[in-house]
Amino acid sequence: MKSRLMVLTAVAALGLGAAACENTGPGANANANLSSPVAAATPTATPKYTEEQAKEERARAKQNKETIGDTLEDAWIHTKIVAKLIANSKTPERKINVDVVNNAVTLRGTVDSAEEKAEAERIAKETEGVTKVTNQLKVVAPAKPKNSNTPAAKTK
Repeated sequence: MKSRLMVLTAVAALGLGAAACENTGPGANANANLSSPVAAATPTATPKYTEEQAKEERARAKQNKETIGDTLEDAWIHTKIVAKLIANSKTPERKINVDVVNNAVTLRGTVDSAEEKAEAERIAKETEGVTKVTNQLKVVAPAKPKNSNTPAAKTK
């Protein structure tokens, strides 16, 4: 599980890093865009995210009982949200299921607090390409550990 999580995190980090490095060709000026107007973002998948990566992401999602739509962008949105949830210390590692269909995200599962629920929703809403977020997360207080001071039963 940890190795899968690390692979997912690495794939997402590489994808996000690659998307941030658009203007690096020969003769590119790092400050060239500072004074130019910024074009409106279009909801399209990054060209560096391949159909093969989307296929792998769908397979991982299926193992976690999550749903990803048929588009490359749905898989890319899923990858970004899962990576952000894993990287955020305010959200539980993999107790949140992320479904993405037609750029609409549904969050399912249980969290320990209302703050975790709100943070997961914020992350999903702020992810580029997301058009709608349905938050079905349930807040369930963590179970209290049993009293460790109770003497253990003796066995022969």
